[in-house]
Amino acid sequence: MSGVTQEMALIAVVRLLGALPVLRWPFYGGLVALLVDQSDLLIMNLVNLGGVNDYQEFDKYLDQAYLMTFLIVALRWQGPERGIAIALYIYRLAGFVAFEITQQRDVLLLFPNVFEFWFLLAAALHQFRPGTHLTSRGVVLALAPLVALKLAQEYVLHYARLLDGFTTVEAIEAAWRWLTGPLS
Repeated sequence: MSGVTQEMALIAVVRLLGALPVLRWPFYGGLVALLVDQSDLLIMNLVNLGGVNDYQEFDKYLDQAYLMTFLIVALRWQGPERGIAIALYIYRLAGFVAFEITQQRDVLLLFPNVFEFWFLLAAALHQFRPGTHLTSRGVVLALAPLVALKLAQEYVLHYARLLDGFTTVEAIEAAWRWLTGPLS
């Protein structure tokens, strides 16, 4: 990564702070971390403090903060949710390394970040159904749609790049018009 701008420093501080609630409140903190993960796009649209150099690389490095807090929490778990979380984290880390080596966003399609979805599912079980243990069948029934959803998201973002032509502000305005259109 080339020189760090004030804008990059601001985004980094926001993203790093946004990962911390996971350590105290795994499920709700995880939701906060994922929302904060998207905040960099909004910050880039609203402030002008030198821009962001190589956004994809910058974003993938910052992702490691919330992924690490997810892993720290997952290491406290027992049973299949712990083992699967560790395996999915390692798989995504391998994808991060492959992305760094190749600098090709397409490679991220081969390494979907199922870890974050798995983490939220397991954290939700711990939050809302303490003591619930996943069976082998339950693991498969949970992982299948999580993998499908994450592959679709990775395809849209990194392979087809369908959202590259939109700013976050434009996307929010379009969503607002769509939601309030019937009320107009």
